[in-house]
Amino acid sequence: MRTREPGGVPLAEKIRALLLDEAGEAFDAGAEALLFAAARRLHVREIIAPALAAGRFVLVDRYIDSSLVYQGLVGGAGVEAVRAINAFAVGDYFPAVTVLLDLDPDEALRRLAADRRRAASRFDRRPPAFHRRVRDGYLRLAREAPERFIVVDAGAPLEAVVEAAFSALRARYGL
Repeated sequence: MRTREPGGVPLAEKIRALLLDEAGEAFDAGAEALLFAAARRLHVREIIAPALAAGRFVLVDRYIDSSLVYQGLVGGAGVEAVRAINAFAVGDYFPAVTVLLDLDPDEALRRLAADRRRAASRFDRRPPAFHRRVRDGYLRLAREAPERFIVVDAGAPLEAVVEAAFSALRARYGL
């Protein structure tokens, strides 16, 4: 099954709207981490845990690593503080694997600007230096936990990116 964060369930969608709205700029990284964790807890309880209990494979667009980078590393709340908040929020539901779609931040911003299907969030509108720090944060996590990360060059054509990600997942899980 495929799902996304923050959101996935009605109350978590309300938290998502608050976090992504311009009014969310009033939150510091600690408040953001707590709100993302609250949405994540709802998402795990109502969607992820039941799916895993039913033996399903769950693919989540964003999860704990996103908070570790955005609020912990880039926002300054601290990785260990954000990790502790999320440990409480999700219990044993930590990711088995993270597929990191690595893309040059300038190219990512160009793609966001060209995508008319979605409105840019307050995070999307931050300056290029912010996005470079985010990328550096994700790559740092990948270096620190290479057994859990699959890094895919997202600068390749879409079909090649999808194939690289699924090929790595198939190899890892013997699918």
